[in-house]
Amino acid sequence: MRKTALLILTVIVFHLLTFGQQEVTNANGQEIVLLKDGTWIYADSVPFYGIKATPISKLEIPKTNSRDIIITHTGFALLYNETHEQASWVAYELTKDETTKRYERTDKFIPDPKVKTGTATDKDYKGSGYDRGHLAPAADMGWSSTAMAESFYYSNMSPQTPSFNRGVWKRLEELVRTWAIENNSVYIVTGPVLTANLTTIGPNKVSVPNYYYKVILDYTEPGIKGIGLIIPNTGSGALLQQFAVSIDSVEKFTGIDFFPLLPDEQEEMIEKTVCIQCWSWKSVAPTSEKEENKTSTAVQCAGKTKTGDWCKNKTLNASGYCYLHELQQGNQNNTETKKPKTQTQKRSSSVQCSGITKAGSRCKRMTYSPNGKCSQHGGD
Repeated sequence: MRKTALLILTVIVFHLLTFGQQEVTNANGQEIVLLKDGTWIYADSVPFYGIKATPISKLEIPKTNSRDIIITHTGFALLYNETHEQASWVAYELTKDETTKRYERTDKFIPDPKVKTGTATDKDYKGSGYDRGHLAPAADMGWSSTAMAESFYYSNMSPQTPSFNRGVWKRLEELVRTWAIENNSVYIVTGPVLTANLTTIGPNKVSVPNYYYKVILDYTEPGIKGIGLIIPNTGSGALLQQFAVSIDSVEKFTGIDFFPLLPDEQEEMIEKTVCIQCWSWKSVAPTSEKEENKTSTAVQCAGKTKTGDWCKNKTLNASGYCYLHELQQGNQNNTETKKPKTQTQKRSSSVQCSGITKAGSRCKRMTYSPNGKCSQHGGD
């Protein structure tokens, strides 16, 4: 018996060294998948391991109707939502080769010339307290100077809280690039969850979403798989696994039908299942709280001076406020710059509270508090 087991093990090791990842059958007739790192798993424990991929053009494009106008750029396609002045979805394939950055960020935000009805502009975001958050990340477009420039179109922007855009959303973008490298390529659809009665900013009434989503499809054999993530538009230090859901769940939450070009049986199987262990989750937690609250690109401070003018300082703080004006956004953790309440001055005019309710939406109360929040959300 021991000789038989030794012989089987020798055959397995031979296959592994000679061919890399292989399927073999053990002494009990069970299929085993041999992995390149020397480990193995039972083949029937891997969802969709037996699915065969077939070439499908524009696989990343969600289902559309005859009235929808899909706008195609060098690195991504999108469906623009005129009501909310941003894209309902942005879709693209990201290959391993495309994760190699060859061109730097342009940081030149401009209207999308292909959106005939017009997009948001600088005026909509200026002074709003929200970041111009990329849907298709600029870092995913570094393989082409044109793709990089087009990633700064306002059709690819959505109002995101600074702590979300520069924190958990950035971590997710970095993780998806890791998945593209590990799986050779992935198909990505991402966007805001657009619903009625959202808070708006600017003269064009750009909606501020409460949630954002990403759905990712690895359609490369072996081990084809898909996953969805839904994240509130607020800062979070939680592990990204905690936001993972099935693609079916994202479809129900957004009303969008993803990957409709997949064969029906494959689409049903892939989209109803979420397999956390099928994906790597390397470097998904921030290295430190300080790193989570910093951004690599300086932005103009969102604070106001005593004369009522916008502060001209640049800051790396995720809050969007420089050290002189952190008090205006109610940074409860900063004890060095916080002044006693007796020294604070009320605003000359009321503003909408920047706090977030338990339901995940922006508070609708007005406040004169210098930190921009009403009494229920930590106002001064």
